[in-house]
Amino acid sequence: MAAITTAMVKELREATNAGILDCKKALDQAEGNFEKAVEYLREKGLSSAAKKADRAANEGLIGTYVHSGSRMASLVEVNCETDFVARTEQFQELSRDLAMHVVAARPEYVSREEVPTDVIEKEKVIFRAQLAESDRPEHIWDKIIEGKVDKWYSEICLLEQPFIKDPNKTVQDLVVESIAALGENIRIRRFARLELGGS
Repeated sequence: MAAITTAMVKELREATNAGILDCKKALDQAEGNFEKAVEYLREKGLSSAAKKADRAANEGLIGTYVHSGSRMASLVEVNCETDFVARTEQFQELSRDLAMHVVAARPEYVSREEVPTDVIEKEKVIFRAQLAESDRPEHIWDKIIEGKVDKWYSEICLLEQPFIKDPNKTVQDLVVESIAALGENIRIRRFARLELGGS
């Protein structure tokens, strides 16, 4: 199987307008075959969903979830384009599922773009210190750190976390599937997680 490179992901993204994570997944599924990856994205409806991503999403609702025992809860603002879609059962279920996910998975940010640079740099310093204690050759440290940062994003960024109801897909995959199904742009704007006695 061909190694999936950043250049391959970029080329597929430019050709289809699908998201970076979706393109990487498509190339993984297609074992690096560009045509098969495009076909995979088309079948999933991700290309058309990505084209909707630039459209304004000012409607929506706030999904809520209170965990049994009422010791943890969350609020998630999920936006769409029209009030009509916001009232659909599928959109409301998506909002509830996202709120439940936030309680269970404890994300810190919606996306990697929200993570402050100083927080990222602090993590890189930690990873570099760990590598200094290992027997890994120094010339490959940057590549290892890049991989560790990606994994760290998947732990702290809501969109990159494995979805609690189906760990085979990310929250981003769930949102894109909903865009394809509902025909409107959907975005998670913000969330709040509350825990009794927490800070």
